[in-house]
Amino acid sequence: MNRLTISLSPHVHGGDSVARNMYGVCIALVPALVASLVFFGLGAAIVLVTSVVSCVFFEWAITKFLLKRDARSVLDGSALLTGLLLGFNLPSNLPVWIIIIGALVAIGIGKMTFGGLGQNPFNPALVGRVFLLISFPVQMTSWPIPGENLTAYLDATTGATPLALIAQGNLDALPKMSDLLLGSTGGSLGEVSAICLIVGCLFMIWRKIITWHIPVSILATVFVLSGLLWLTNPQTYVNPVTSLLTGGLMLGACFMATDYVTSPMTHKGQVIYGICIGLLTVVIRCWGAYPEGMSFAILIMNAFTPLINTYCKPKRFGEVPQGKEAKK
Repeated sequence: MNRLTISLSPHVHGGDSVARNMYGVCIALVPALVASLVFFGLGAAIVLVTSVVSCVFFEWAITKFLLKRDARSVLDGSALLTGLLLGFNLPSNLPVWIIIIGALVAIGIGKMTFGGLGQNPFNPALVGRVFLLISFPVQMTSWPIPGENLTAYLDATTGATPLALIAQGNLDALPKMSDLLLGSTGGSLGEVSAICLIVGCLFMIWRKIITWHIPVSILATVFVLSGLLWLTNPQTYVNPVTSLLTGGLMLGACFMATDYVTSPMTHKGQVIYGICIGLLTVVIRCWGAYPEGMSFAILIMNAFTPLINTYCKPKRFGEVPQGKEAKK
């Protein structure tokens, strides 16, 4: 006699998985990774390798020895991705011991403290980056000049970033638009090439790893607000295109704000989330103590994600609005 197997849906596997998506994001970061190696050389390689190895090790060690769980979950790609994103948020001359501390904070506090993947309320890589920025402000704001001393590491020649020049009011010294687009500007490893980050974002949208709602809403908000400020006072504020291409805006909008765990679930919620991140970024950049506001804006909105999910729920299939059933 044939027996029916009763189980919860879904009953057909769509081929999607955590590992597939995590490694897909890592693949999307490859163009920016290559650009960082081209512009910063040995320093970029040391920072990225140290960050990735440290994040993977700390996740394995915490899972195995503290949480007493199967440590094979370290192979799902999430720790690798956290290491890459943390490395992309660091300068290429940051000492190894500081990178290791950042990895420990990102994995240990930002992720595993809450139970691991899927339970962390804040983006782990940004938790590590902001911790280092507050704890080691001098080292975290010392930016090597791209294309110079590619074989140097700790003693690389440093210079001001475009955002620092904007904060100083020195708009005439800003790099050309082509340099901003291609990456020949100072900053963290993830700030070097806007075009590479855009290519990676388009790849993720094509692979359906992310949707367009968060990155487009962030970039559109920054473009509109910075454009309005520029129109009111072009001597103080930069044009909106420059705002989009400077700092960690592209990296944050495409790769960090779109994190599955810490971003809203519905498209409506994602648009609200993106608009708020764009607004906070412009406010912090223009009137805050730090030239860059992307990291802080994303972490602030991470805290509001549960609230957004509460008020932006999808309509249930077959649900009849109150009052309509009574009229029938």
